[in-house]
Amino acid sequence: MTALGLVGMPLPALARTGVQRVRMSVDGDTTRLVFDMDGEAEYSMFHLQSPDRLVVDIENARAVEDLKISDNPRSAIKAVRHAARNGSDLRVVFDLRKPVEPRSFVLMPAQGSPHRLVLDLTSGDAPAAPRSAEDNGSRRGRSQENLRDVVVAIDPGHGGHDPGAIGPAGTREKDVVLQIAKRLAERVDNERGMKAVMTRTGDYFLPLRERIERARKADADIFVSIHADAIANSNVQGSSVYMLSERGASSEAARFLAQRENQADLSLGGVPINGKDDSLTNVLLDLAQSGSLEASNTLAERMISELHRVGKVRKPEVERANFAVLRAPDVPSILVEAAFISNPSEERKLRSTSFQESLADAMLTGLRSYFSTHARPGTLIADGQPDQHIIRPGETLSGIADRYSLSVAELRSANDVSDDRIFAGQVLRIPRDG
Repeated sequence: MTALGLVGMPLPALARTGVQRVRMSVDGDTTRLVFDMDGEAEYSMFHLQSPDRLVVDIENARAVEDLKISDNPRSAIKAVRHAARNGSDLRVVFDLRKPVEPRSFVLMPAQGSPHRLVLDLTSGDAPAAPRSAEDNGSRRGRSQENLRDVVVAIDPGHGGHDPGAIGPAGTREKDVVLQIAKRLAERVDNERGMKAVMTRTGDYFLPLRERIERARKADADIFVSIHADAIANSNVQGSSVYMLSERGASSEAARFLAQRENQADLSLGGVPINGKDDSLTNVLLDLAQSGSLEASNTLAERMISELHRVGKVRKPEVERANFAVLRAPDVPSILVEAAFISNPSEERKLRSTSFQESLADAMLTGLRSYFSTHARPGTLIADGQPDQHIIRPGETLSGIADRYSLSVAELRSANDVSDDRIFAGQVLRIPRDG
């Protein structure tokens, strides 16, 4: 029996956190495990050989029910068992069909959701030490040529004979969101490891179902729909970020906006998308959709954090609504309301080049932040040697240097930094080998 590694991720511990269940999904060579918990807890995991096993220890925790997973021959998991440890901790052991490289990250609860510990187990030719998603740096042994870019599907709302909302001065939503989308796409394409795919590049109408299908055909990693809607109260202003709500809108404003966007498709010749589609309902209940919703929430939170830098954010939390365009079951999807075109001052901003560029810059930074912890295995961002690192709260210069196998002196020299003072959001250049 040989221990391959140990990784820990300290979290504020709560006594006897209840682990409610473990869910599993499979995407290609990656098996995702999601622990639903009723509170926060510290955890660690390590990998054992002969036979291959992954052990997860959760401190101050207990299993609320028997932790079971479905039998899926495509998964890396053969069986699971669990038991109390040290009188207060919970140990979960996964018997593996083959060696894996684990990554882990924690999702803080959205409204009505549990705390989640997520493990992504990627099959490889040989076992590798587990690494936290907070340590999502380079795997220096992999060939850069075999890695792909993450694909960002950018969806400018409306188009063609559907102008969208119209501002007091006659500005059409379909025009300004296309301009913003093009600016964002240009930035994404200039970003190492990212590729943009736009659902529309000109002034033409696309049914909502077609927008989703175009993203899927492009094998999009995420879907970002851009809008600039209107509301009867012209004083309302600020940006918002939405994700899909399975149970409907989280507020009357969200419900109004969702119904309005859906009605554009229903009245203008698009294929209706409604909650009566049994196959879609089944997909929404599937674990894959659950994982997409979790990722959508994280992406939306990262976007909101960056939009605060551009202007007023109408609500600081993620909004949830039943937008039809967000119903791709397998692609994390968000809808960004850039501003309210019905507000005269925001209408002027939406027409301005400076605001459009600032908005595109903020959304790009949000994408960087999301992919720094959620890029799928096999992508250049997840597995390649990075050119830069965006500092997150709590990070230190020495910790970042360790992450990329650099000395602090090398990191300082590459960034012309004379001391250890850094700040969240700062971008550090990572010197590459050779």
